[in-house]
Amino acid sequence: MKALSNFFTALVQRFLPDPFVFALILTLILFVSGIVFTPHGPIEMVQFWGSGFWNLLAFAMQMSLVLVTGHALASSPLVKKWLVNIALLAKTPAQGVILVTLGAAMACMINWGFGLIVGALFAKEVAKRVPGSDYRFLIACAYIGFLTWHGGLSGSIPLVAATPGNPMEKTAGLIPLSDTIFTGYNLFITLALLIVLPIMTRLMMPTGKEVVEIDPRLLAEDEMAPATVVETTSSKPTFAVRMENSRFLSLTIALLGYSYLIYYFATNGFKMDINTVNLLFFTTGILLHRTPLSYMNAVSNAAKGTAGIVIQFPFYAGIQGMMELSGLGGKLTNAFISISNETTFPFLAFLSSGVVNFFVPSGGGHWVVQGPFIMPAAEQLGVDPGVAAMAIAYGEAWMNMAQPFWALPALAIAGLGARDIMGYCVTTLIVSGFIFAIGLTFF
Repeated sequence: MKALSNFFTALVQRFLPDPFVFALILTLILFVSGIVFTPHGPIEMVQFWGSGFWNLLAFAMQMSLVLVTGHALASSPLVKKWLVNIALLAKTPAQGVILVTLGAAMACMINWGFGLIVGALFAKEVAKRVPGSDYRFLIACAYIGFLTWHGGLSGSIPLVAATPGNPMEKTAGLIPLSDTIFTGYNLFITLALLIVLPIMTRLMMPTGKEVVEIDPRLLAEDEMAPATVVETTSSKPTFAVRMENSRFLSLTIALLGYSYLIYYFATNGFKMDINTVNLLFFTTGILLHRTPLSYMNAVSNAAKGTAGIVIQFPFYAGIQGMMELSGLGGKLTNAFISISNETTFPFLAFLSSGVVNFFVPSGGGHWVVQGPFIMPAAEQLGVDPGVAAMAIAYGEAWMNMAQPFWALPALAIAGLGARDIMGYCVTTLIVSGFIFAIGLTFF
């Protein structure tokens, strides 16, 4: 396992460009592929790219807020104390690796946005507290935990498939969560990941001279506590200063946020999406920072890491536009479906989803691109629609281990590049593929 991870790490270090450059290369690959494999010409492919380029603006803002509000929440004294106390449970680097992997995987089962941010912040705390820990590898462990998200409570495809009015309702009908998330095969896959991933990361763990410890400059940045009070030369603070440092104002806004969340959950059930997670992060963060100025300073510090998200999301939206509007996504999916039977269909649908995810790293985007082809084929072959939907979902989660798109928030928090972690993630891709294959084929 260690030799395999060392091989892929060396390979990634040599050939994987910066994630932004990676997105540009994928754009050109899709552009040329659309011309070669579909009846559309260059002008049409340009139109498809341009029409999709701004389609993820709202999602880019949501993801930026996941990073900013999550980071600001974690920098509050109380949450930081909790992270430190949990990190201190690890006494050795090996224990730290297991703790981070398991903690991130469990957090992503609850909610993927929460898990991505908390996992990275927790990995950073473990790196600080446990001498001899490899900082890069701990961040990789946090991202590896992301594998569990589509089988958890925030899995976008099973949630969308169960929602009235979704694009596939007329074809496959509504697919209840009892046929997707709460099934025996999903339980097997999720539990297997929770057991295997910590063992696997322990076996991959760098030792001796291979270890790269945390950069002291990152520690220094974290120790810079945001100001909570503005000093003034006047003996009596001005109205502006009192408002900036008003605990009452922060408490009032926090109560407003919690009131809405209580109303939302009471009327919709405990259904968390990215907006409710962001509101929960924001509300709790401003409450725990105690004053508006302290919270704003924490947000300003966190916002520095959003550059990758802001610049890359439009390019992936353009890629998704070319994939969907040119029909290339359908051709890729049909290539796998055409060689399927009732037994092999779930696994081959899973593989096709993985290939599509390399270019469209979005659960919701997958449902739009692949659903119109996978779901009718599943009905024709007599495959349970819940299994077909989860095959798409698993393929998306699985290929994230080779696609650095979703690692951007964790990398921004860590101050690392994609080459620092993706070698370990590609090794995980190979091992976890067997778990998904067994669950989809035999359960």
